[in-house]
Amino acid sequence: MTATILRVIIADDERPARRFLGDMLRKCPDVELLGEASSGTEAVELIEQLRPDLAFLDLQMPELDGLGVVRLVKKSHLPLVAFVTAYEEYAVRAFELSAIDYLLKPVEPMRLRATLMRAHERLERADFRADEARRLRLAAVTLDASVPKGFLRRIPIRKRDEIILVTVASVCSIVADGELLNLTLLTGERHSISYRLKDLEPRLDPSQFVRLSRGSLANVDAIKRVSPMPGGTYSVLLVNGQSINVSRIRARVLREQLFRL
Repeated sequence: MTATILRVIIADDERPARRFLGDMLRKCPDVELLGEASSGTEAVELIEQLRPDLAFLDLQMPELDGLGVVRLVKKSHLPLVAFVTAYEEYAVRAFELSAIDYLLKPVEPMRLRATLMRAHERLERADFRADEARRLRLAAVTLDASVPKGFLRRIPIRKRDEIILVTVASVCSIVADGELLNLTLLTGERHSISYRLKDLEPRLDPSQFVRLSRGSLANVDAIKRVSPMPGGTYSVLLVNGQSINVSRIRARVLREQLFRL
């Protein structure tokens, strides 16, 4: 057995699940359990403060799930990741395709040992962080394409060393800017997230958000005025004073969605 000690953390919103996995890890002579998180936000903080070698992340945490944690952790702090899931076969397939490790609940000792051994092997590689990041990106893309998800109620946003949870109802507009999405709130406050508009739009209630152009969405309840423009397009004025032009392609959809009694 290798003498290297794996420094690990656990993140799961269910206390019994954390205790069960924690008890198993404490019995492993090559593991040091650094801490436990009861939410995705706490997990990000633990990872960046403690810099573990391996993080066991519950896939189904409210507000900020396991993949959300990975997206928000600073790239230079990203550890090896093993996702823990209770039942989602599609998640298992996604992780197998991308070679990301996973554990099914309830976690079995032999399966856990295999995960720990795999972590030891990966840590010995000089490029393990870049390799892990590539695997995680592939897993995220596969999951986003195949997993049915409910509509978002909050959007986690990284602000320096903090994570802010913005309610979707408070978002006035979402505008793409290169690799970033700029979120403007009803108050005029602005935030940016690293996310693709085509991935975020399916997570938003279509009765609440309308696409105005290829790179912009608006909260229907935040639309104050719609003004006709030359060429059959429109300019939309939002309640926070923001003005967004509607593309010709989206103008017809806007008329059908907003102008019918």
